[in-house]
Amino acid sequence: MLAKLPEETLLLVDPDLDFLDWATKHLAADGLRILRCDNAENALKVMVKTPVNLVVAAFDLQPFDGMELLARIRLQSPQTMVILTTGFPTTGQIIEATQRGAHDVLRKESLPFELRHIVEAALQTHENRRSADSPDAELPSPEGRVKIIGASRALQDVFKLVGRVARTDAPVLITGESGTGKELIAKAVHEYSPRRKREMITLNCGAIPENLLESELFGHEKGSFTGAIARRAGRFEQADGGTLFLDEIGDMPLSIQVKMLRVLQDGSFSRVGSNDALSADVRIIAATHKNLAAEVAAGRFREDLFYRLNVVELAIPPLRERIEDVPLLAEYFLQRITKKNGMARIRISAEAITALQTHSWPGNVRELENTIARACALATSTILLPMDIPLASGPGGSQRGLTEILDRLVNLAPSGVDVIAWLARETAGRAIDRADGDVKEAAVTLGIPPAELKLLLSPKV
Repeated sequence: MLAKLPEETLLLVDPDLDFLDWATKHLAADGLRILRCDNAENALKVMVKTPVNLVVAAFDLQPFDGMELLARIRLQSPQTMVILTTGFPTTGQIIEATQRGAHDVLRKESLPFELRHIVEAALQTHENRRSADSPDAELPSPEGRVKIIGASRALQDVFKLVGRVARTDAPVLITGESGTGKELIAKAVHEYSPRRKREMITLNCGAIPENLLESELFGHEKGSFTGAIARRAGRFEQADGGTLFLDEIGDMPLSIQVKMLRVLQDGSFSRVGSNDALSADVRIIAATHKNLAAEVAAGRFREDLFYRLNVVELAIPPLRERIEDVPLLAEYFLQRITKKNGMARIRISAEAITALQTHSWPGNVRELENTIARACALATSTILLPMDIPLASGPGGSQRGLTEILDRLVNLAPSGVDVIAWLARETAGRAIDRADGDVKEAAVTLGIPPAELKLLLSPKV
């Protein structure tokens, strides 16, 4: 049962009457008044008559949806907190709902475990919550928004932070391993921000030689160095009014870090070869796969710059920590790749999905995308099986995944047969099928002589 609270009013809004019954009983507590209705219009009528502290509403409502209900509640009663629930929230729903002022976005399947705790926390903090700003009158249209795939709680928590930080101009530091999608998160912050009408300019600090990086950032005057045949604006000037995304900031040389610190402190900089002070209205988003705190301790990164950049940190979890996202990502990449190349539709078998989920993905989402691309290129049928998906076996490879696949194959063997011989024969047959009947090519793939391959196919084996 919820802890005893001062008199509070909770409004449940959901078209599912069974859910309303369950939630009413689940949340019942002394000092908590629970109201309920099954559509959005009636919810607003209730709130006209009765002050409500917290609304828990479904996305799927009539005559208008939960996002619209959220917007109207924020206009009608800015003090009221709102939690939205849905079966499968999209990236856009989570970010936009958070940006519009939703306290949280929850998946319905998690409500038995999370709802009571989150409602209690929301009600306990309600009295101290300052009045929220009215939602933006203008939000970007869904068209053209960055697409981020993921349903894991860890990634949804990142989406919620994106929704909150996007409304501000605070510098953002995006951290995470290579291949986790840091640039996509940076694009999401920009596209949901008031700066979305201007460009997000990107610069990879690790890809530019040190002697050219200053010019790339701040521009240069004609003749300031060999090859400077004309005046050139740098990335700060190009990003004026928009966002500058500095990827791999951990690779920025110390000599440039000093100049970056000046820009962040007073907003001024000079082109290479000029003493004239320039300024630009730029929002900084930086990203790195390195541990910047460790880089500071080692003297390779300035501590003062680190704290200037790390006002808000968005830590992107590696794919191995959100393995439930693997099937969604695999299907997304599969559809995109086949459509782009005009290929027939290909499906992934349940066994192949299991194989993907047991891999540790040291290369994260980028490795998964490349794996699906290779599988599509080598596919010989419209269904991908585990043996069709080449998983990297380098550092971080999943021995546990290999063990589970072998266990399944052993279990598939007919009873009363020599299992090892059966596996060898099935493997040989599959290799020949993938080589379109070319025994020599299949033998090369398996690393055995053609005669030995033919022997494996013998019924006596």
